[in-house]
Amino acid sequence: MNEIPRRILRLQEELIALRHDLHAHPELGFEEQRTASIVAGWLKRHGLEVRAGVAGTGVVGTLRGEAGEGTVVGFRADMDALPVEEQSDLPYRSQHPGKMHACGHDGHTTILLGAAAVLAELRTQLRGAMRFYFQPAEEGVSGAKAMLAEGILQEMPPRWVVALHGRPGLPLGSVGVRAGAMMASADTFDVWLQGRGGHAALPHLTDDPIVAGAQLVQAMQTLVSRESAPSDPIVLSVTQFHAGNTYNVLPQEAHLAGTVRCLHEETRDRVRERVEQLVNATAQAWHLHGRFEWHKGVPVLWNDETVVARIAQVAEEAFGKERVTWLEHPLMGAEDFAHFAQAVPSAMFFLGLGEVADWHTACFDFPDEAIAPGVEMFVRLALAESGT
Repeated sequence: MNEIPRRILRLQEELIALRHDLHAHPELGFEEQRTASIVAGWLKRHGLEVRAGVAGTGVVGTLRGEAGEGTVVGFRADMDALPVEEQSDLPYRSQHPGKMHACGHDGHTTILLGAAAVLAELRTQLRGAMRFYFQPAEEGVSGAKAMLAEGILQEMPPRWVVALHGRPGLPLGSVGVRAGAMMASADTFDVWLQGRGGHAALPHLTDDPIVAGAQLVQAMQTLVSRESAPSDPIVLSVTQFHAGNTYNVLPQEAHLAGTVRCLHEETRDRVRERVEQLVNATAQAWHLHGRFEWHKGVPVLWNDETVVARIAQVAEEAFGKERVTWLEHPLMGAEDFAHFAQAVPSAMFFLGLGEVADWHTACFDFPDEAIAPGVEMFVRLALAESGT
């Protein structure tokens, strides 16, 4: 096993250059043409079978071990960037205005490519097969669901699938694990309140959707503070409130929108039902017409207990027990790797990025020093499954 760090070290300079290139050329969800081409080319160069164009821009690589029959296991990385204007003086800063890798997917992609290259060098020691899923469109547009719809799990069913996500604030190169709920579901909603507009000096002749909307915002917060147990976390955030366009007219319509995050499917269903009831009740009380739309998004990311135990064991053997953190609480952010976890036993672990800017900020940068431990985790997981 000591040869693994040496093999990674030989690739390190190339991997860092690769990440910098990906960071400089970010692509949004389902637009990852350049990134997918780089991924497919790298995999082919290292002797993997490649299926490109999955769900448009997804790539699947297959490495078959040469030491005999065995199980199939999978690893997943996301490739897309965010619509954020980068604010940094990095020499490899984004070259595309309004787009940047603000969530570390350049690092995730680089790590999985590095793991594929190292494992390709070790194929004579491997049993079974390794599948490498490079996914488009993680950021809010369900690229995982689109890839799964094209049968990537059915053509070579994996025993498990593992993914990682860089985590600011965790010690650099350490591993964070948790069984069960790892990240929340994410749904969105839209509400329209419509009534009689009119002169702002004559509110008694109107049906004011602004006052009704303000009350609705406050009423929705009681679904968290008064109807949900503290042990069942919910985040309900109204993130948009649009109404009117001048000073002396009460508008005919107000539009509200927001997001709901939950850790249990039954809670998710209950909150949707109660939000709709509040919309209808508020509209009726204020003589308005209410319209409600709920957009079901990413489910809860549920980490398989057995897979998590394997990840923790491998991390402790590689880096020492003190470098493995068992996370007490899940995050209320969402991850569409949850669709993989609904289909096969799966788990995501956090890879510590140290003290860097937070996710989705304009100055975030995945640290190069985190690449090697991420590659080592994936390689060791594959070798452990192969009995090597």
